[in-house]
This record gives sequence, C-alpha cells and structure tokens, in this order.
Amino acid sequence: MKLDIITPESGIFSGEASSVSLPGKDGIFQVLNNHAPIISALTEGILSIDLESPLSEDQKHDAIEVVSPEKISVKIKGGVAELTNNKLIVLAE
Repeated sequence: MKLDIITPESGIFSGEASSVSLPGKDGIFQVLNNHAPIISALTEGILSIDLESPLSEDQKHDAIEVVSPEKISVKIKGGVAELTNNKLIVLAE
C-alpha cells in the first residue's frame, strides 16, 4: 500500500508499506495491503511500519527510527489515519 505520513511542519515519509501498526483510541491496530477502507483517530504512540523495500537515502528523516532495513518506526503525539484504495494517509502531530 502507498503510505504518506504528514505533520503540520513537513512530510515525514512517503513510500510503499506491506503493513502498518497504529496507536488508535481503543488500542493498537494494524492495516495490511488491500485492507477495507477505514478512518481512525490516533493517540500518542508509535507507528510501526514494514516496508516493501529497504528505506532509501531520500526517504530518511530525523523523525524516522530505522529498526531494520525494511522496518521503521515513527513516534507521534496523535492524529488521524485514513485508508482508501490501498493508500494510507497519516496526519500526525
């Protein structure tokens, strides 16, 4: 799925992911490729992202923690996630 993580200050990440775990209001949930459409409020926590391919140099950002070549995490203070047509947009604080 296409993933975009955006904050009011800048774009944090844009690329392909196979799965994303998000801190929802009722607990952590995960979305995979071809997941049903969803909109959810997010709380403070960590986005855990499994990438389709290793993180490239032009995708690196100070807010991204590289766990392994194809797994990254991003700490957020809250926000909103919307998944439609295999595109996940995370508007994060």
